[in-house]
Amino acid sequence: MEEIAISKFKTTCLAVLERVRRTSQPILVTRFGKPVAQIVPPTPGPRSEGWLGALAGTGTIVGDIIGPVTDESEWEALR
Repeated sequence: MEEIAISKFKTTCLAVLERVRRTSQPILVTRFGKPVAQIVPPTPGPRSEGWLGALAGTGTIVGDIIGPVTDESEWEALR
């Protein structure tokens, strides 16, 4: 595992984090030769199949979806 002094880590923090992300190799940060922190890449999350069709099969149709909601005699436009 690569080691880096805390003073150098402070000056090159963003570059070190990018290197860990790119290479997936952890880096040990030391202070006076003793370990202070370990920078490790995050574990990959569960892979999704995409958003298209993600809700397929989750809805339920209740009642008539084609006919009018109210009786035609209650329509103001037909009076």
